[in-house]
Amino acid sequence: MTPLTAHGIDAGRGFDRLVAVMAALRAPGGCPWDREQSLASLRAYLVEESHELLDAIAALGPAATATAVDLPVTADPVAVAQLREELGDVLLQVAFQSQIAHENSWFDLDSVAAGIADKMIRRHPHVFEPSQAVATSGEVRDRWEQQKRKEGKGALDGVPRALPALLRAQRVADKAARIGFDWPDAEAVWPKVAEELGELRTAAQSGDKAAMHDELGDVLFAVANLARHLGLDAENGLRDALDKFSRRFAHVERAVHARHGLQQQASPDELDELWQQAKALERQSGPG
Repeated sequence: MTPLTAHGIDAGRGFDRLVAVMAALRAPGGCPWDREQSLASLRAYLVEESHELLDAIAALGPAATATAVDLPVTADPVAVAQLREELGDVLLQVAFQSQIAHENSWFDLDSVAAGIADKMIRRHPHVFEPSQAVATSGEVRDRWEQQKRKEGKGALDGVPRALPALLRAQRVADKAARIGFDWPDAEAVWPKVAEELGELRTAAQSGDKAAMHDELGDVLFAVANLARHLGLDAENGLRDALDKFSRRFAHVERAVHARHGLQQQASPDELDELWQQAKALERQSGPG
């Protein structure tokens, strides 16, 4: 018997093997670090792994936007391998926390999988009950919301408070729109953005920090609504803008260092010149 089989770990199906590995790590004589972890201590790792998965999805490029009707699509094998690894890291977090729950006799990973499978069947009668067939994704969404209401859930239930604020803003606005609490189109949102910007300026002129705080939040929420009506993802838009800024700033920083050494001193005009240079270089290499 090998050390692995002694722990009940064989070369069988990956899902069962993961459960056995996690149980062995948490068992007496297992890994000291794993045995010290709790549901609370694992929260930071779940967030970190989720964001690494987001980066891996972004690295796929156009392949990441493929839908079921587009398949199969080709992608960079390195990016595909990274996606698989990051999905595994997220799955590990689910398995780890399920193992802790199992040790408390609450539930196990199999019941987690069974529970979500049952919920997906319940919320997709148009797939699993032929008499409930629908033709469009809009109808699917309406049915989904109806089923959630039958389950006693409110329109905004299921939007975690821990989401990044811009992402949460767009999700909250989208869910509110599903019961008619919305502007008719993007054109109607522009005046709201201008209105909120004006109120922020007035608050800033007054010097009232609390008012500025409130009005800044209203501006960002209005912009998130505008993004939604334009069919854009506000969170990814900001993420890409930060990446773009970071690339351009790195170019400026390197150029300043090359010209001025460690003093890092440059005039505003020189910094603007280098910034425009960074933008021009990006335009030559591709969109952005």
